[in-house]
Amino acid sequence: MKEISMIIRPEKLEEVKSILDEINCGGMTITTAMGCGAQKGMTGVNEIKGFKTTINLLPKMMVSVVVEDGAVEPIIMKVRERLATDHVGDGKIFIKPVEEAIRIRTGERGDKAL
Repeated sequence: MKEISMIIRPEKLEEVKSILDEINCGGMTITTAMGCGAQKGMTGVNEIKGFKTTINLLPKMMVSVVVEDGAVEPIIMKVRERLATDHVGDGKIFIKPVEEAIRIRTGERGDKAL
């Protein structure tokens, strides 16, 4: 099993949910996040006082799923295919091994718990 964590633009969330539904992903966790990477944030004007201020964190969404090993590459390929705009800030995908999954309600373990 693997955990896939995707940090994406907020406006791409519905597209990611659609991709995960197509692959029959059993569930997902979605978190609102703020961050910066190569984009380095942006400079804006504070409308109240009229002075420039640096906004170095941008709104992002983090979508995490735990899937069987065989589902990892199809998810990566579809996300890249449908979310990439070729602009800085499209996001990142991180993949980590998962040792065990346990469904609290039934006690099922491993892939059955997904």
